[in-house]
Amino acid sequence: MQDHEHENQSETAGSITLLGGVAMGTGVMIGAGIFALTGQIAELAGPLFPLSFIAGALVTSLAAYSYIKMSNKWPSSGGIAMILQKAYGPGVIAASASLLMALSMVINESLVARTFATYALRPFGLESSGWLVSLAALALIIFAYLVNAAGNKSVSGFSLIMSAIKIGGIALFAVAAIWASGFSSGAFSQPVSMTNAEAMLASVAFSILAFKGFTTITNSGGEIVDPHKNVGRTIMISIAVCIVIYLLVALAVGSSLSISEIVEARDYSLAAAARPALGELGFYFTVAIAIAATTSGVIASVFAVSRMLAMLTDMKMIPHSHFGMSGGIRSHMLVYTVVIAGTLAVLFDLSRIASLGAFFYLVMDMLVHWGVLRHLRKEVGARATILLTALAADGVVLAAFTAAKLRSDPAVVAYAAIGIVAVFVGEWIYLSHNSEAPASHKDDRSEEKS
Repeated sequence: MQDHEHENQSETAGSITLLGGVAMGTGVMIGAGIFALTGQIAELAGPLFPLSFIAGALVTSLAAYSYIKMSNKWPSSGGIAMILQKAYGPGVIAASASLLMALSMVINESLVARTFATYALRPFGLESSGWLVSLAALALIIFAYLVNAAGNKSVSGFSLIMSAIKIGGIALFAVAAIWASGFSSGAFSQPVSMTNAEAMLASVAFSILAFKGFTTITNSGGEIVDPHKNVGRTIMISIAVCIVIYLLVALAVGSSLSISEIVEARDYSLAAAARPALGELGFYFTVAIAIAATTSGVIASVFAVSRMLAMLTDMKMIPHSHFGMSGGIRSHMLVYTVVIAGTLAVLFDLSRIASLGAFFYLVMDMLVHWGVLRHLRKEVGARATILLTALAADGVVLAAFTAAKLRSDPAVVAYAAIGIVAVFVGEWIYLSHNSEAPASHKDDRSEEKS
């Protein structure tokens, strides 16, 4: 009887952790995916832009296979850094790819912060004021720092509440807008051209970026009850929730606005779509939901990035200096995270921020798949066909995205290439001159559970 009660308690604890993981994952994903990227995806894909979200979900699900297999084998708070270190050993590739992931997450923070600013200023007609957008974005990043500095419980509780509010609110907006507009007007009434397949493929890079928040779940393996089962469940549930929400929103926006109108209002496309479909009340409701979603997204992302950077520091994979600050490494990393994100939010517009994030993430993701395929496939029980398919999908999307950006904004391709090379060269110099070799990440709790 006692064993049965203990088993029930364990299942309850696991379900609570599952809910928290889904809240964290969707909190990061939805904050960027809908409000920041819908307009940019539609600009590339045209009237077929809802299909881009479906393609992004498929590629992301393939990508999740590597992370789930690794987390099932070694459930650890090390997350992506643990995966890369297991695959490549403690060296330049593992450290550089881990840092690329952390930087893509920081870029995501600045992306979502500028989206918050654009929506917050839209009711006042000030969304085109560059300095006000930068100031509001910076204010949100500072607020996210204060919430994170208050402690982990504040972050997890806030993320759970805000995720429930924004998912319900966004779904309500989407269903109401589709009901009001139908599918006979807007983008879906425009002729479809299948001649530019490359642009459609390029748009999938942004769609993948909209789903990449699932990777934050891998950083919580050490805390999840029954992680061998629940990490994978949490990742797939988060992706499933997001694709439903993304499709609803894409249909709502496409039924209310033409492609040219979506492109014109691409930084605040949901608010623009709400007004003709639902009137002023719908417009302000959408703005409120956008503010809630982006706020929770930045807070969750700051939490995940600072934690990952602290872990990389502990593993001797990146240099660290406290610059005279008091407190521990985690508190220092919170400061570094918000300084970098704030700088990016001030210097770059939404399109370039999103593009940089896509380049960094896709390169890192391909390194994960190749590492698992080349070195760990048999050990974790992964199928080579799935790993190769995931690798090929990332490669095709990256190639198409690079080609599209070389035509429309070659400077951002140069920025991304310089950034990636700088990370690898910087890590090579640091690790070559660092007397302490990178340490293997250990998670005592995970080892005990194994």
